[in-house]
Amino acid sequence: MKTIYIDCQMGAAGDMLMGALLELVPDRKKFLKKLNQAGIPGVRIEAQKSVKCGITGTHMEVLINGEEEESLDLSSEEGNAHSGHSHVHFHGHDHHDHHTHQEHTHHHMHQKEAMDGEKPVHEHVHGHHSHFSMEDITGIIDGLHVDNKVKEDVKNIYQIIAQAESQVHGRPVSEVHFHEVGAMDAVADITGCAMLFHELGAERIIVSPVTTGYGQVWCAHGILPVPAPATALILQGIPCQAGRIEGELCTPTGGALLKYFATEYGRMPQMVMEKIGYGMGKKDFQAANCIRAILGEA
Repeated sequence: MKTIYIDCQMGAAGDMLMGALLELVPDRKKFLKKLNQAGIPGVRIEAQKSVKCGITGTHMEVLINGEEEESLDLSSEEGNAHSGHSHVHFHGHDHHDHHTHQEHTHHHMHQKEAMDGEKPVHEHVHGHHSHFSMEDITGIIDGLHVDNKVKEDVKNIYQIIAQAESQVHGRPVSEVHFHEVGAMDAVADITGCAMLFHELGAERIIVSPVTTGYGQVWCAHGILPVPAPATALILQGIPCQAGRIEGELCTPTGGALLKYFATEYGRMPQMVMEKIGYGMGKKDFQAANCIRAILGEA
């Protein structure tokens, strides 16, 4: 039986999972071209060689209007977290913004002019210049040039993230608004992973216990425990462990992807390994900062 085993000893983030899965496909360039032609507004995705603790793998760089998220003059509040996080506000009748740990400290951002003549992200969604509602994101997903099953998967995974944020803050999903940079970054990671899982066509997707990291993380309104509340909700029902790394290793996007696609959890079963992929995070730790995906027959 065609099986993918996903080793999450260093947590999980969307870009890391996408990098690991990309290394399993026969023609990476062909897949990347297909992904970049999917029509995610203002987004270009590139695969870069990355080395962590002497291991070579793939780092997926998601460019938003020509720049990587970390370079957009926004201070991250995720401590040691991988990229791939969502950035959320809550827009309700009281007009107070409730910023979670996943949101950047800057409440608003003026997007730089897009490179290569591409329109800035905010021009694609009417009425929201800095933030996208779930309705906005659903509209973007519906407009993608991908299979309907992939669209359905992407919407379902984003709904997992929105529901968790909604539950943590006691506000309806309709009031969840994602920062446009984080929203497009997550849409890119989720779309890429969904397309890759479909392309690989494994009947079993087995996920190891997920390492969350430990400690605390700063947010706009105080200090939260690791895993942060929304991530912890997403990881309910999934075997987890703190591990030895202080910091936030699992992002909401990474957790939601694993929860949605995993058919079971546990150690690697008896299987014949045919291909191994390494998806690299950006940060350096004493342990190799990667997700390992193994494709084979079980």
